[in-house]
Amino acid sequence: MIIEAIEDFAAALPQGRAVFGLDFGEKTIGVAASDLRRSVASPILVIRRTKFTEDAKALLALVAERNIAGLILGLPRNMDGSEGPRAQATRAFARNLVRLTDLPIGYWDERLSTVAAERALLEADTSRKRRNEVIDQVAAGYILQGALDRMGYIGRMAT
Repeated sequence: MIIEAIEDFAAALPQGRAVFGLDFGEKTIGVAASDLRRSVASPILVIRRTKFTEDAKALLALVAERNIAGLILGLPRNMDGSEGPRAQATRAFARNLVRLTDLPIGYWDERLSTVAAERALLEADTSRKRRNEVIDQVAAGYILQGALDRMGYIGRMAT
């Protein structure tokens, strides 16, 4: 099921299971995973995109392997908050994916996540080749960490 509000997404998740964050792009899907307490996001890998069925198969195999509770997709909004073609493609991917899984799927604003990931990799003195290999999974980590921070804040405010 697709859940628009992060508060509702957080409420739909079972306790004690991790979530994935995805940076969905034209050529790759960056994947990051949370810890079981959903406080820390870690980049894990990049899926090279081919066609939807293959992309979904690879992603859902990872979901099953890691017993993932839900998916956060980075939603690429324009700087003015509007949604362009990339956001529409992300939403289409989610609509297709929801037909194959019962996992809750949420969105998180990914504005400037790739810029932040690039900056972090540059500061770590990562080679250009290595940056190109990992940029999408690092961006997925930034996306997921933002969502986790918000969900943690919501949880603290509820108690």
